[in-house]
Amino acid sequence: MASDRHLELLQDALEPLNLPVLGVLRRDEAVTIPDRHLGLVPAEELANLDAAIDKLADLAAVSFDWEQLLPLLATIPNGGGEGSEQLLGRYSLPYIIKTQKDVVVNCLGEKFSVRIAVARDRAFNFYYQDNLDLLSDLGAELVFWSPLDDAVFPDSVRGLYFGGGFPEVFAKELSGNVAIRDAVRNAIVAGMPVYAECGGLMYLCDSIVDFEGNSWQGVGVLPAAAVMGKRLTLGYREAVVARDSSVLAQGDEVWGHEFHRSHLSIEPIDPVYRSWRYGKRGEVEAVGEGWGIYRVHAAYLHLHWGARPDIPMRFLQQCVDFYCNGFGGDRGRELDFFI
Repeated sequence: MASDRHLELLQDALEPLNLPVLGVLRRDEAVTIPDRHLGLVPAEELANLDAAIDKLADLAAVSFDWEQLLPLLATIPNGGGEGSEQLLGRYSLPYIIKTQKDVVVNCLGEKFSVRIAVARDRAFNFYYQDNLDLLSDLGAELVFWSPLDDAVFPDSVRGLYFGGGFPEVFAKELSGNVAIRDAVRNAIVAGMPVYAECGGLMYLCDSIVDFEGNSWQGVGVLPAAAVMGKRLTLGYREAVVARDSSVLAQGDEVWGHEFHRSHLSIEPIDPVYRSWRYGKRGEVEAVGEGWGIYRVHAAYLHLHWGARPDIPMRFLQQCVDFYCNGFGGDRGRELDFFI
């Protein structure tokens, strides 16, 4: 609550709905979190995060009616609907592939771990936890790593996942990690599947141009520069898949959101998505967005996979196919040669 008047307004609004007030958390300058151009500074960059969490815990202890609140937090089995086990029961990790003779085979004769390298550091930290959980539930082994700080590419991985974040803030450091940039590019050119959203899309571009106009070298698999600007692109999107990508099929409908201040110097000639947004005068504009190149799916659009577990399933299928058919046919080779 910002003030007593703020509390009164909320209480008046809730009263006709018969909703009880179970706690009041008042503004406290001791738990401020700094912000920048896209909102709050991520937790990965906060040196005083533990102190802020401890302070919030102290406030919560005296601010809430725990006798009423705790029973409401009890877990209801399956949430009254379809649980994750039932949802994923319709899917299975695709350990099998089709050979050129269209015979269904298992490339190893047994199940094996599909290791997915997930970029998670100060530059890449926006992920829906549900998306990561779905990958794990489908059998993937998630390997968290840092394109910003690591000197060595993750070992024995079959796919790459780059989430959103602030690559523009750390563009100099990302560009300076030449060994990792080259390793990512070589892996992509070799056919490794990649799923990249927003900040991940920017990192895969030829370059990132920061707010000061400085240009920093990116991975270089997308023939465009990601240029920072003043205009904020923000909103929920309904999109139709215009062509097949590594995780979506033409005609699929997806829902997601955009939130960025960058734009690409070159738009894709054959975009993955067709979506609609309101123009400056309130008119509806059709927009093409998203890149499909090599086995890369890269777009500004953030997708939550909860209603579409076929998306991570297709991604894992691509990873299996890459492992079984990649490396020039030598499926036993590991990825050390990418370094």
